[in-house]
Amino acid sequence: MRQIILDTETTGLEPENGHRIIEIGGYEIEQRRPTGRRFHEYLNPDRSVDPEAVEVHGITDQYLMDKPRFADIAARFIDFVTDAELIIHNAPFDVGFLDSEFSRLGAQWGQLADYCRVTDSLALARRRHPGQRNSLDALCRRYAIDNSGRSLHGALLDAEILAEVYLAMTGGQVTLHLGARDNEGPAQPVAGDQAVSADRPRLLVIEPTAEEAAAHAAWLEQLDRDSDGACVWRSLTGEARA
Repeated sequence: MRQIILDTETTGLEPENGHRIIEIGGYEIEQRRPTGRRFHEYLNPDRSVDPEAVEVHGITDQYLMDKPRFADIAARFIDFVTDAELIIHNAPFDVGFLDSEFSRLGAQWGQLADYCRVTDSLALARRRHPGQRNSLDALCRRYAIDNSGRSLHGALLDAEILAEVYLAMTGGQVTLHLGARDNEGPAQPVAGDQAVSADRPRLLVIEPTAEEAAAHAAWLEQLDRDSDGACVWRSLTGEARA
């Protein structure tokens, strides 16, 4: 299944009080690799941005004046997310805003859940790390992911960072080469030829005990459940799922 790491920025916190989406960023991965497909739009909300929100993301009313409205990009957005799994940190917040935007367009547009499946990466993080801080910044520190470029929130930047966090949480990090964000296209694996001496000692292989093998299998089973079947180790080794 295609997975799209998604984030939004908004004019404020409550869509029920008239707040709107002003930025959408989506970053597509498939088989735990970036595809190079992205969705990114700034939107004119036809209302002012709360000063507190500007402090978070730095997006001002003046910057948004000439940007398209949600109605202008809704069809392209739906085309991008249809039949995908959306990975969203604190998903109820973003889904609530997206559903509010669809409702403004008319009942025929339905809701986000009519087009795709949604997974809340914050809920996943809380299951994996109970009792700990699980904000995006906290998870970056926990998984040693560089987010030094994130002085302000931004939908596409946050989606790209969340992609690394999500992959790290669900079976080991896959490098996305996010340091070169201006380059389009999927990240390429890095390979190199190295000469190995024939006199090198044979590699010592220590087989696991039965207890260690059972504990490893139980850990993989839990990881597979937490990641909704996305455990790469099991797909590579062909281990059967319970």
